Amino acid sequence: MSKLYAGLAVAAVVGLIGGSALWVFNARSEDPFAVCRAGQVGGGAIGGPFTLVDEAGATVTDAQVLTKPSLVYFGYTFCPDVCPMDNARNAEAVDILEERGYDVTPVFISIDPARDTPAVLTDFTENLHPRMVGLTGSPEQVKVASQAYKTYYKAQPAEDDFYLVDHSTFTYLMLPGTGFAEFYKRESTAEEMAQSVGCFVDAAKSLAEN
Repeated sequence: MSKLYAGLAVAAVVGLIGGSALWVFNARSEDPFAVCRAGQVGGGAIGGPFTLVDEAGATVTDAQVLTKPSLVYFGYTFCPDVCPMDNARNAEAVDILEERGYDVTPVFISIDPARDTPAVLTDFTENLHPRMVGLTGSPEQVKVASQAYKTYYKAQPAEDDFYLVDHSTFTYLMLPGTGFAEFYKRESTAEEMAQSVGCFVDAAKSLAEN
């Protein structure tokens, strides 16, 4: 009898594993970008409408900004190391993609609107990439954008203007007509990002043509 129970238990486990594998396979087969993903089945409810202020001081929406494949990063210009390094990496990825025939826009959204005026953003983005778009806004506008992208930020207490801001450091790939496609961590290299973005853009183009 114990052998029978053991056999049934093994069968149950095998069935569970098989069912899980089938679910993952079906989920991935229904995902037009599955071949491009690093491991996860899909994205999530990341991204959404926002209204911010560009470097010219004009009010713009996500529909006006994200007209091409875009690499979106939330940070601040007074960041001592992380933001410049991450955005320089993003700019390098955009240049690699351009050499391969892809037109991708690097976007920098400030989570420090008190200091990051349009003029300050202009200096920051021009030093990184000629096509980088810098966005700021009111604290309320920035909060809405941050919540849409599920990002985190919190200014540290300070008695002067030299405070730091804790924040998440993901870069998000947004595709026109599709929205959020993938995110990249700080460990991702420019080459890795370029290969991944190129795959997603090709897949999106193929999907639109079929």
